[in-house]
Amino acid sequence: MAKNKQIFICQECGYQASKWMGKCPDCGQWNSFVEEALEPRAAAKSAIAPRSMPQRLGEITAESADIRVSTGSEEFNRVLGGGIFPASVILLAGEPGIGKSTLMLQMLLQLQQRGQKTLYISGEESLQQIKNRADRLRSPADNLLVLAETEVEAIEYHIEKTRPDIVVIDSVQAIYSAELSGAPGNVGQVRECAARLFRQAKSTPFTLFMIGHVNKEGAVAGPKILEHLVDVVINFEGNTLQHRILRSVKNRFGASNELGVFEMNSQGLKEIKNLSGLFLDPRQRPGSGSSIVCSYEGSRPLLVEVQALVNRSNYGTPQRTVSGFDHRRLSLILAILEKYCHLSFGIHDVFVKVAGGLRINDPGIDLGVAAALYSSRLEQPLDSDAVYIGEVGLGGEVRPVSFVESRLKEAEKMGFKQAYLPSPNLPDSAQKKKIALLLSPVNRLNELLLPVDLGDMP
Repeated sequence: MAKNKQIFICQECGYQASKWMGKCPDCGQWNSFVEEALEPRAAAKSAIAPRSMPQRLGEITAESADIRVSTGSEEFNRVLGGGIFPASVILLAGEPGIGKSTLMLQMLLQLQQRGQKTLYISGEESLQQIKNRADRLRSPADNLLVLAETEVEAIEYHIEKTRPDIVVIDSVQAIYSAELSGAPGNVGQVRECAARLFRQAKSTPFTLFMIGHVNKEGAVAGPKILEHLVDVVINFEGNTLQHRILRSVKNRFGASNELGVFEMNSQGLKEIKNLSGLFLDPRQRPGSGSSIVCSYEGSRPLLVEVQALVNRSNYGTPQRTVSGFDHRRLSLILAILEKYCHLSFGIHDVFVKVAGGLRINDPGIDLGVAAALYSSRLEQPLDSDAVYIGEVGLGGEVRPVSFVESRLKEAEKMGFKQAYLPSPNLPDSAQKKKIALLLSPVNRLNELLLPVDLGDMP
């Protein structure tokens, strides 16, 4: 009888080595190797006739988008690309206590009221805990099937017997297979259990939601193949004590980077539809170092406030601190302001923050970030009724951005009077008549932010 072989597996990426290593050569993670027993494989069986056969593409009927199932929440539907696509596998990841289980249970309660057969499988909570959470949500839960189980073989059996339409696994890191060695949550267990549930969801078929944990860096815990395997990857983030952000990272059935915002209260998660009103405070008049930008997140515009603080440094090395914005992009904008607007930041601390705790990667807010830095450096407040739209190039030019018409309509709806935008994005005369904003085209950054005489600068 063959003996088990001891190997070392990286818990971050699944890399295998014959001996312990301090740093993984594949993902670069330190102290991530764990010793596990590798069981010998059984002898290969002879070839058998497969159950599936090739088909001509023209003979396959494509499923239309109108067969999607509504989750009962417009924000959740938006993130999923219009609703739940049948026989899809969705991974929901987030930090502990963020509300992942509440979101999934709330969705299942809505679905079972619409005639969907749902099954909630918990590997971390008892049935009594699930019942208590359902009572807090104040929604009828008589027809919701619940199961407390962690062994994947038993889970597959119950899914086969009950034949549900929607299944939620909470969480995939708690599931294990008796056929594999190692504790639940290690790379081998997560990879194999997820693959087995994925195959069952596609062959039965049913829609599978898997809740996943995140590591200290904020990425999905477990092997990266888990994100490649599923159809949709959604991150559940918390920017404040009450508000939660649902963001799609990968979506085979819709747009990625779609955004949905919820508010956590005693009765669960309540969706927020007016995002611009959430991140803007109409009672507060922006001072120096504050500008309003219009970002485009997923399929809708979003108005947010960018705050900048430039102050003379009291330490040897000036600080560069960023919240909600790319740190490297800040360095580029500072260099552009120094070259074309003659502003010096060498002995100043620079702090940039996107108000509301939101993180924005849209380059269309560059112009607003530059204006906020300029305003804070010179202690000159900007126009509180103006919106800044545009990407700033390394040559000081203001480059065009996409979806300008939607951005302008959102600014007009929120009561702004003026918009600074790239000259190539200026609407034609017919479109201008439909927009009540004063449109100010900008070709170069130093046209909007006038260069300063270096002799007058402190």
